[in-house]
Amino acid sequence: MNILGWIVLGGIAGWLASIITGRNDRMGCITNIVAGILGAIVGGWIFGLFGGSGVTGFNLGSLIVAVVGAVVVLAVINLIFGRK
Repeated sequence: MNILGWIVLGGIAGWLASIITGRNDRMGCITNIVAGILGAIVGGWIFGLFGGSGVTGFNLGSLIVAVVGAVVVLAVINLIFGRK
């Protein structure tokens, strides 16, 4: 997957994760993209531990992996910095 695919998938995954965690009103576009890309990495690692496949391209399965990872990333950020 090329860099543009990572940015688009990361943006969508970060946006969905921010809605799920209730942080959507405080996150901008760049933060959503960063959270989604980090989420794709973390989600791929988590799914790999359980024998699943990580991010394999621009498809629904990869989006689910990235959203799950982004929710984990945002939950850890909430634990460290607290909700404001």
